[in-house]
Amino acid sequence: MTIAIGDQVPDLTLKANSGKEISLSDYRGKYVVLYFYPKDMTPGCTTEACDFRDNYESFKELDAVILGVSPDPVKRHEKFIEKHDLPFELLADEENELAEEFGVWKLKKNFGKEYMGIERSTFVIDKDGKLMNEWRKVRVKGHVEEALEYLRENTQ
Repeated sequence: MTIAIGDQVPDLTLKANSGKEISLSDYRGKYVVLYFYPKDMTPGCTTEACDFRDNYESFKELDAVILGVSPDPVKRHEKFIEKHDLPFELLADEENELAEEFGVWKLKKNFGKEYMGIERSTFVIDKDGKLMNEWRKVRVKGHVEEALEYLRENTQ
């Protein structure tokens, strides 16, 4: 079973690139844009992270925090942030706990091989910690703008 719109989101604690331990409840009183991506330094994930970076101030104006989540370790997140000047936290979900709670840890197929991995997805969490909206099986092109537009139309 995965989380549904209107549900209270799980409050797991994960390590962030900053060295801090972060829980979603740390951001009560703000909107949270929680995006799951497969792997640091890959083309699609880099494009998505840079799109969030380029729109960071617009999200901030809407009282929204951006958090990226992947199974990569903190050290790899640090390099990814440094290389692309990302202004938001990346969470290391090495045990896939948060990914499983949100139902984005999936069986994937690529070139005839099957493996478990992250299904690129984005979730908007309201100021009370409830799921407002979700995008699953995200296509990177235009997605960040779509999430930003959703927040503009559904907040304040």
